[in-house]
Amino acid sequence: MRITALIALALVHCALTTPTASAAGAQKKVLVELREQGGFAGIDNHVIVYASGCARLRHRTDRAVAMCLTNGEMRGLRGDLKRLRLGRSEAEPPGADFIKYTLAYRGHRIARYSLPSTWRPVVRRLEKILQKHGVTA
Repeated sequence: MRITALIALALVHCALTTPTASAAGAQKKVLVELREQGGFAGIDNHVIVYASGCARLRHRTDRAVAMCLTNGEMRGLRGDLKRLRLGRSEAEPPGADFIKYTLAYRGHRIARYSLPSTWRPVVRRLEKILQKHGVTA
């Protein structure tokens, strides 16, 4: 009887102290993702901003950096995203010195080689965050 009570108490403790799957999932819900690749310089930047306001930044083969955006950065990014029109992916142009921009937002992933006008504010803001946090060379 005593062992059963201890096991039950341990199970209740684990249930109360272990985060639920939905709480863990909400923490990692991606708001927007940008990947820049290519060019003669070998660009390979990757930015993931989560709905929580935290982000994961990586430049080329450097170690990824985790950080959280300021309230102002998040407000600006959300405003830019409201105006974003993803459109369709673009075919790779002939030649060698092109940068491929891939944006993932609201379940869509689109790749472009030229930046449409509604993409520019989002891409520039995410690039600025990379630079601000010392991730770019």
